[in-house]
Amino acid sequence: MKITQVICAPGKTGFFFDDQKAIKNGAKNDGAFYEGTPVTPGFTAVRQAGESISVIFVLENGAMAYGDCAAVQYSGAGGRDPLFLAKDFIPVIEKEIAPLYVGKEITTFREMADRTDKYVDPKTGQKYHTAIRYGVTQACLDAVAKSRGVLMAEVIADEYGTKISDTIIPIFSQSGDDRYLNADKMIMKAADVLPHALFNHVETKVGLKGEKIKEYVEWLRNRIQKLKPFEGYNPTIHIDVYGTLGIVFNNDPEAIAHYIGEVAAIAAPFKLRVEGPVDMGEREAQIKALRDIRAVIDREGINAEIVADEWCNTLEDIVDFSKEKSGHMAQIKTPDLGGINNAIEAVLYCKEHGMGAYLGGTCNETNRSAEVCAHIAMATQPVQYLAKPGMGVDEGYMIVFNEMSRILAIREAKK
Repeated sequence: MKITQVICAPGKTGFFFDDQKAIKNGAKNDGAFYEGTPVTPGFTAVRQAGESISVIFVLENGAMAYGDCAAVQYSGAGGRDPLFLAKDFIPVIEKEIAPLYVGKEITTFREMADRTDKYVDPKTGQKYHTAIRYGVTQACLDAVAKSRGVLMAEVIADEYGTKISDTIIPIFSQSGDDRYLNADKMIMKAADVLPHALFNHVETKVGLKGEKIKEYVEWLRNRIQKLKPFEGYNPTIHIDVYGTLGIVFNNDPEAIAHYIGEVAAIAAPFKLRVEGPVDMGEREAQIKALRDIRAVIDREGINAEIVADEWCNTLEDIVDFSKEKSGHMAQIKTPDLGGINNAIEAVLYCKEHGMGAYLGGTCNETNRSAEVCAHIAMATQPVQYLAKPGMGVDEGYMIVFNEMSRILAIREAKK
């Protein structure tokens, strides 16, 4: 079966593009907006509407396969590709990507994905923007699945030799700034991992000595115990601190690890994960810092894990962070890896090399990219999968839970 046409549709994402550097420099909230001047190239405001592009493959039999190009909330930060605006990149897809597929036979997912994901411009040495590679490879996976009459998860399992999960992968839900009301929603829905909590500003959210995080974790622990939806509900408390502990404790690995231990004691009996404790501003320094913090945590038997995020963006980064034991878990931030083939390989690499695999992404994705990634989660079985897009809890949780539930029901019916 061949692809007869490629169609592009501009879209909106489930959240915003935020200038992380401007926020760290002190930009303050003003309702849903941020006050201040953007500092990251491409931004016209500290916060602006997120954009996406749907890439639609029309198949010979009239079926349509599609994926959504999207980039992370903090585009342009931590070594990532620049801001992704639909008007800038639809012409690239129509002129350069479409000819790679139109009139061509649908082969395997891996071969079709490589046409876009592995392409390097001979003049500039550059690959296509990660968002383009992300959306196009989603459409490739869907096209292969539709041409064969199978699930996308089944295509992945077949091509990568994996086993599809017979249960829903643990879902990690994120609260955004509304970390109290949204935590209640997560508890009500029995989220397996919660609440993210967006501790991205020292003075207003973390505290000059980290005291605000401690206060919040104590509140959350008590709230879970009071309102747990059933006996035995035992979620993991996972907070993202966006490098702010490095600011509070001058990037001292001993001090940071000891602080994490204090927070872990407050979180008990629930397990604690801390994502992005430091942001060292460049890759090699980040690898060393997370390695050193993990070493202290492991040496002293602290009941907590740290999660690599900033500067751990590509498949190659995830391999290197895993080799150096730079963190206990790596967030596989799916849009940052470009093609979803890389996200698949990243989960499998982490599992094979003793690194926790967190199949993540961003609140700034779409329902479609979240559904496709649900198939990746079911086919590769990471430790946890992010509820996305958005920060409202209900919508993202619904999208990923329901897609994984459909996969289970369809496979059971096939038996």
